[in-house]
Amino acid sequence: MIQAFRNALKIPELRQRLFFTALLLFIYRVGAHITLPGIDDAALASWFQQQLEANEAAENIVGFINLFSGGAFKQMSIFALGIQPYISASIAMQLLAVVVPSLEKLSKEDGGRKKITQYTRYGTVILSAVQGVAITTMLKSWGQDNSIVSNPNLGWTLLVMITLMAGTAFVMWLGEQITEKGVGQGISIIITVGIVAAAPSGIQQLTADLISGQIGLPQIVVLVLLTLVAIMGTVFITLSIRRIPVQYARRVVGRKVYGGQSTHIPLRVNTAGMIPIIFAVTLMQFPGIVFGFLQKAFPTSTWITGLQVWFGPTRFLYYVIYALLIIGFTYFYTAVQVNPVDMADNLRKNRGHIPGVPPGKRTEEYINNILTRITLPGAVFLAAIAIIPMIFQQWLKIGTMVQGASLLIVVGVALDTMNQIESYLTTRRYDGFLSDSPMRSRGR
Repeated sequence: MIQAFRNALKIPELRQRLFFTALLLFIYRVGAHITLPGIDDAALASWFQQQLEANEAAENIVGFINLFSGGAFKQMSIFALGIQPYISASIAMQLLAVVVPSLEKLSKEDGGRKKITQYTRYGTVILSAVQGVAITTMLKSWGQDNSIVSNPNLGWTLLVMITLMAGTAFVMWLGEQITEKGVGQGISIIITVGIVAAAPSGIQQLTADLISGQIGLPQIVVLVLLTLVAIMGTVFITLSIRRIPVQYARRVVGRKVYGGQSTHIPLRVNTAGMIPIIFAVTLMQFPGIVFGFLQKAFPTSTWITGLQVWFGPTRFLYYVIYALLIIGFTYFYTAVQVNPVDMADNLRKNRGHIPGVPPGKRTEEYINNILTRITLPGAVFLAAIAIIPMIFQQWLKIGTMVQGASLLIVVGVALDTMNQIESYLTTRRYDGFLSDSPMRSRGR
């Protein structure tokens, strides 16, 4: 692997792309530590510590938001919103492209994807503005008792809202530049860097708990084994595909023969990626928010307190509902991403067919049945990788860094980036990460 990195630096174009990516990521990490104007860092940190110790549901929500901002949300930096508004806008546009006929038609036209990307950018700016207003409102309410905000007037509100909106737009621009001129998928790499940046503090906290005696060596061993199993399982599920064989008919045009080759349609076991976990976590936030409002409105009500306890993030009912939502959203998003009707129609137009399956409706049903079967293990895996770390964290009393969404992001981005670098190396006859070069295979 070290030799592969050395070979990568020998290719001028790839070296330039790697340095460009590193520079933009450095700029992003610097911006993630610049606090919003008019905020007391010490008071903000103290408030977060008090709230997270008192409310485990708040800890889960804040931790998930912090995941997509690279730790900037807890610091309330200029990148506090991170790339989350862009992700939400992208998901919304994908869903609307299925529901709205005009958007679906636009997505299939030449240049239509660029227009949808532009609409996604507009949606990102709108969402970041709305969320910026919400954050200023929260900061002012917190500042009433904790002096977090020094002067919460209208001017400060507009300044912070514009700063957060501009920060999100800038991060979105950084991601697009990395995708175009760097290495890998820019948005995913930015999220991954934020996740990896939180690892040292997690290791430091784990070491401190071990030294203080709050946790023991057996718990550390369990954590390491859990991490290794989760990584291996994530790699396996991410790379798992079901190949559907396809045969194209032979055509004779003049003296030339076209078609006649055999290929396959790859269907991924985990087509939805981390999106179902994002959907599920978003919905699981609402019961806690609703019960919080009801408890403030009816402070003496015992049944509201009881419901809040039963729907707490450490209860069995919470895990069951969370798992069912992830499985349901996995099937839903897979249906949005993969359309058996379009696949069968494209095969028919290109004179292709699946051996033993009649074209048309039967091909559509065949692909749909296979997609339904292979989606189940992917959905169950997503539910397991999201819930099992939470259970271990509760039962073993250890703060685990193994979170479902973060693990899927890191593994997926690592594999995608390695494949892209691998393509540069192999096309220039260098040894890659995964295989030897063609020159070596011929006995160089």
